[in-house]
Amino acid sequence: MTVVAFESRMGDQMATLITRHGGNPQVAPALREIPLENNTEALDFAGRLMAGDVDLLILLTGVGTRTLVDMWKPQFALEEIRQALTSTTLVCRGPKPIAALKELGLKPHVTVPEPNTWRDILHTLDEYKPEGLSGLRIAVQEYGTTNPDLARGLTERGAQVRSVPVYRWALPDDVEPLKRALRNIVDGQTSVVMFTSAAQVDHVVKLLDDSEKLSAFREALEKTMVASIGPVTSQRLRDHHLPVDFEPSHAKMGILVKEAGEHAAELLSRKSQLSEAD
Repeated sequence: MTVVAFESRMGDQMATLITRHGGNPQVAPALREIPLENNTEALDFAGRLMAGDVDLLILLTGVGTRTLVDMWKPQFALEEIRQALTSTTLVCRGPKPIAALKELGLKPHVTVPEPNTWRDILHTLDEYKPEGLSGLRIAVQEYGTTNPDLARGLTERGAQVRSVPVYRWALPDDVEPLKRALRNIVDGQTSVVMFTSAAQVDHVVKLLDDSEKLSAFREALEKTMVASIGPVTSQRLRDHHLPVDFEPSHAKMGILVKEAGEHAAELLSRKSQLSEAD
């Protein structure tokens, strides 16, 4: 089966996984990460962190954690950064920020379990702080876009919330591979489409909308298996009125590819029958 994926940073690994499980990979990056130049908010936040004015820091991504620390290094000694982070309650959303902290010789105080949604973050904090978050100064390391639901949930619990933007998403410099992959989907030459982040969904929809092919894409997906890595990505697909046919048992790329391969034939057969019945 031809399998389209929109992974960028781990595109080679995705292609290898798809091949290993018998698929013909077409990996077309849908985004690139752009660090925010002259990020005064991140630098101002560093000053507050060093001064002990942050009670709890929520780290949402590994890349964002590393980028923050790299931004701070020209102004603060690494040991100073470590000490400030050690003195702050660190909450990690999943394994990637945990790995970034490990590189600094640090461990999180709180780990958010899978599927690592904003609801899971709030539930984990409710369990960690059963007395509530009232008055706590909480900072959230953003990952390309603001999560208003998380910010609202923290605020409703009485916390003083500060968002710390680290990078933003943009389309790849070369969008031709992405356009080619989308054409193949619209033309019915693809069996499986895999999304591994909500930002990928936004960029695919934007590109299709700009070229007035979004309706044709939706129609093509009626006969294509759409695999989403987890609830956050699935919700974004539904927000754009796109189907979600499959989620893996764990929100990991390797498990997504493996389990999608195990279910693809059955799901495609079912979708084909439904399409013919319509």
